[in-house]
Amino acid sequence: MVLIMSVNPGFGGQKFIPEALTKIRQLRDIIHKNNYRTEIEVDGGVHIDNVAEVVRAGADIVVMGSAFYNSENYDETVRIVRQRCGG
Repeated sequence: MVLIMSVNPGFGGQKFIPEALTKIRQLRDIIHKNNYRTEIEVDGGVHIDNVAEVVRAGADIVVMGSAFYNSENYDETVRIVRQRCGG
């Protein structure tokens, strides 16, 4: 597993750094070209408005800390994420 931090590590609630999408895509290409058995985890600034884009870029696992715990309805948040990510 490779962890891509999509914020500056240190504290929760930060805004997603869009350049992380390029890193995710590049890493996904490397994994496919070399036939590695590696998952990509993305942590930082992932929320319901950008989770689908992060998954389309190549993330296998997303961490939604503040976005999840600050939501008013956990079940609804999970439902929306699954819907937006095709799952």
